[in-house]
Amino acid sequence: MLSSKELSGNYDPSGVYLELLSRHIDGGIVEMTDEAAHAYGAGYFGPRAVRSWHERMKVLEKNGFILTKRIGNQRYKYVLIVHPTVAVQRLRERAKVNDVLWDAFRARQIEVKDDTYEERQKKKNANVIPIASAKTG
Repeated sequence: MLSSKELSGNYDPSGVYLELLSRHIDGGIVEMTDEAAHAYGAGYFGPRAVRSWHERMKVLEKNGFILTKRIGNQRYKYVLIVHPTVAVQRLRERAKVNDVLWDAFRARQIEVKDDTYEERQKKKNANVIPIASAKTG
């Protein structure tokens, strides 16, 4: 899905996404260190490596697969990898995922017994414990 022209145009971000997945700390957080090292890890080398990597990071961010935090001059200091189910559901709601890609995604979810977006939301909401307000008196 990431490499589809509908989502990514001419910039296939699959290698960048896999490189981020390989570096994430528990919870999907990646602390970015050297952009050139990340670019190389994603398969880009030479004078355009970092630029190519940046282009693909923008595609991932635009499509909701990652959230990023800039610190000072470092454009990508922290990256949060959004759960694919959430990212794909949001794309589907914006009519960015056609039926063929959606059906393939859903089939894979079923195959690996991954929760649907709705199931994830139900579990998320079930874990919320309301706090009783203190009575003044």
